[in-house]
Amino acid sequence: MEIVDIDGIYCNGIKKEQGLGIVKCKGVVAGVFTKNKLRSASVEVCKEHVSDGYIEGLIVNSGTANAYTGEDGINDAKEVCKLFSKLLNCNERDVAIASTGIIGRRIDVGWIKNNLPAVYKGIGNTRLHANRFANAITTTDRFPKKSYSNKIALSAVAKGAGMIAPNMSTMLCFIFTTAKFDSGELHEMLKSAVDNTFNMLTVDGDTSPNDTVLLISNQKDRVERDVFEAELEKVCYNIAKMIAKDGEGSTKVFEVEVTGAKSFEDAKIAAKSIASSLLVKTAIFGNDPNWGRIIAALGYSGALVKHELSLSFESKNECVKLIEKGKRLENEGEAKKFLERNNEFKIKIDLHLGDSHARAIGCDLTHDYVKLNSEYTS
Repeated sequence: MEIVDIDGIYCNGIKKEQGLGIVKCKGVVAGVFTKNKLRSASVEVCKEHVSDGYIEGLIVNSGTANAYTGEDGINDAKEVCKLFSKLLNCNERDVAIASTGIIGRRIDVGWIKNNLPAVYKGIGNTRLHANRFANAITTTDRFPKKSYSNKIALSAVAKGAGMIAPNMSTMLCFIFTTAKFDSGELHEMLKSAVDNTFNMLTVDGDTSPNDTVLLISNQKDRVERDVFEAELEKVCYNIAKMIAKDGEGSTKVFEVEVTGAKSFEDAKIAAKSIASSLLVKTAIFGNDPNWGRIIAALGYSGALVKHELSLSFESKNECVKLIEKGKRLENEGEAKKFLERNNEFKIKIDLHLGDSHARAIGCDLTHDYVKLNSEYTS
């Protein structure tokens, strides 16, 4: 299900020297944003515009982050919202905005003013239009990210590949649904889903000043809350895995699954500590079964841990156990072959201390990540 398969959603986009994507989407909205203290001007304006829980349109520019641009950046973001509101025939405060790209560069309002009318004229609700929007909002992405529910009308589109350590990558995600909930309920469910998915994702440990996740509902259908919450988390988790898979220069994506923790918080910080470790990431890139790096990251995570833990590498078809309740199993040779064979797998850890569990998502760190980011503004 594309976003355009949801009743009342119309979109379009262009990708030239910059990107411009728009969505016509009248409904109730909830948003979760970056916790970076130097939030972009576009985030500041978006937070203000969605604070009343209502939206009629969304406009996204890629290429310039509009972050660390001061009052000029605020004015630029408001002007862009005003331009789109005139086409939608609505109040400019009913337009949400998001930006992604190079920090310190303002939105090119003139370029948007020149291109917006044609993009709006071509708006539609086909998969072609959805693909145009998804492509328009990308930067260093190798592919757009899209996911949907098989049970309810719920669909998401996102971008993100680098500067990914959401703390609510450069990450933007827009989720659309017909489920009837008020803005407060949507916000509660969105925050929970983000905490368990995007906030458990890391590519490079950098939290962008532009992270924005919006959940928009046209209020057409009644859906049980527990069903909606479960499907929302599935969709967000799928997007998070796609972002890790598309991590700048990455060749492998992995999940860290921690079970048997004393508390849920312990499980979370343990899983994310391992997924964030640069030494773990580089070992995985080199197919080096250096489980000592995993143990080290676990030990400094702050979680309650003891020596009597279990550690294994697992994929759909195989499992290599490295430690069983504190006993080293001398399987490094098999683990190396496992890493050579698998580009997507799990690092599973059982702490044997309780019943809590959590998972995090990461990717390897490669030469190409350094190369790409050393040339980003060139």
